[in-house]
Amino acid sequence: MVGQLIADRYELKDVIGTGGMSSVFCAHDTLLERDVALKILHEHHARDNDYVERFRHEARAVAQLSHPNIVTVIDRGEDDGRQYIVFEYVEGENLKELVGRGPLPVRRTIELGLQIARALAFAHAQGLVHRDVKSQNVLLSQEGRAKVTDFGIARSLDAVGMTQTGTVLGTSHYIAPEQARGQRVDEKTDVYSFGVVLFELLSGAVPYDGDSFLAVAMRHVNDPVPSVLERRPDCPLRLSGLIEQCLAKDPAERPAMDVCVRELDATLADLDARPDGDATMIVTAPPAEVRRPRERSRRRRWPLLVALLAVLAAAAAALVLALVDFGGDGGSASAGPEAGGGEAVPISAVASYDPPPGDGAEHDEDVPNATDDNPATYWTTETYQDFGATKDGVGIVLQPQGDEVSSLRVRTDTPGFTAEIKAGDSPSSFDGAKTVAAARTVGADTTFELDGSGPYLLLWITDLDGRAHVNEVTARS
Repeated sequence: MVGQLIADRYELKDVIGTGGMSSVFCAHDTLLERDVALKILHEHHARDNDYVERFRHEARAVAQLSHPNIVTVIDRGEDDGRQYIVFEYVEGENLKELVGRGPLPVRRTIELGLQIARALAFAHAQGLVHRDVKSQNVLLSQEGRAKVTDFGIARSLDAVGMTQTGTVLGTSHYIAPEQARGQRVDEKTDVYSFGVVLFELLSGAVPYDGDSFLAVAMRHVNDPVPSVLERRPDCPLRLSGLIEQCLAKDPAERPAMDVCVRELDATLADLDARPDGDATMIVTAPPAEVRRPRERSRRRRWPLLVALLAVLAAAAAALVLALVDFGGDGGSASAGPEAGGGEAVPISAVASYDPPPGDGAEHDEDVPNATDDNPATYWTTETYQDFGATKDGVGIVLQPQGDEVSSLRVRTDTPGFTAEIKAGDSPSSFDGAKTVAAARTVGADTTFELDGSGPYLLLWITDLDGRAHVNEVTARS
């Protein structure tokens, strides 16, 4: 089919993937002069109404999901009896190819895990479960951003009928126990498969292997969960604990995907708090939502307990040394940006700010997401090209409550844009407002130290390529 023109618009260039249901081509959109990914249902399935409906369902499902870590649907149609879906083209490799070169560093695993978890949490919030989460279905852009793809067997959480109980769909190396049994699946099924992906990124291999689909699937049902610490002793305890929770046999004992986001975010913050930024055995109490599985084997408790006691002893020794060092002059040690930088100040996102030549509003309905204590949600800008040539900036207005703000912490899943902080007296005008934090490139987790404050603060984005998300903003006095 290479060289053919689909729908008088899409010229097929190369085959970039194929499966039992469809093939994916890199194609050139002759109308918009850009490359796209074109998925075409296999000809023998195009005559089966069930397969055609499942294929159309994929397009409808993913069209609901506008997220930077989910591959975007552009078009869907039929040409000469061939069903096709057009996606954005992600030029890069998938996670399976990446981990095929060896286990990933702990920090990179957490960063990629966060992006995948945010994508799946967003899908779950829209009422969709993926049902085929695996490393092959996570693409990596040339900038290193993860994008979840292939929602071909995705299903609404309340859907009935598309695939009846008793039908097994999914990939055996990543399949959840309830999925292997042909039972009803929900968002916790994605959590299990996500746990397998994290295990694979850290260890370089999936937890269970076997000679057949059935053999591997039954190991997911019956075998105890292997310890990632035995393969990666440098894995933080908080991360290994999360993976163990995700791989619980009972779906009720797995955390929700938004809890996974918070745990990975906290684990990354733990690493950032260390002077050398290296992974360590981080001891921390799990949140209430992450329950400990009842099925943990007695034999494995002792090595973990010994390791835990050793870490606690080292921590106690370090604390004693710190008290000796600082006891003479009344000083104190800092425990990272959230510990020693003043008290938390309640802050609310109250409006977008898009002055002329802008149209005065920028996704106002999403503004509260920037301060809702949920990093999986966000306020978003429009998608821009040649941003500086068309406007001076766009931003989100924040209103602190009470104490003067000395620092703002900004978290985003679209790092790389440039922003500064302005202080003003009105949420509707910042003309002539004082800049209280100079422009800088915003990373995934960035703290702005402020030189002054005001009744209203403006996170003013002055440069970006594409779209910027503000997932969470917090303030300290």
